[in-house]
Amino acid sequence: MAESRCGLLCSACEFRESMGCAGCTQIEKPFWGESCPVKSCCEGRDLPHCGLCGDFPCQVLEGFAYDPQQGDNGARIERCAQWKEETAWPPV
Repeated sequence: MAESRCGLLCSACEFRESMGCAGCTQIEKPFWGESCPVKSCCEGRDLPHCGLCGDFPCQVLEGFAYDPQQGDNGARIERCAQWKEETAWPPV
């Protein structure tokens, strides 16, 4: 099951407990800023995560995945692709 919109593993996030974050699928606003472009995009398209988007992977997601400071070398993109295989979409 998807833990986030972008493929990040919220269960492994070092800030989850200290910031009281329930993950972007469960919160209105991220603790680290006013908004998240990936979260906003998925919600605007009524998608649970990026893997189900027709534009996957897009430049915004790639920017997050390969960010020099906080990226994960594309692991979140691979995770979204895996989640796509596990997600019945559209919901019945």
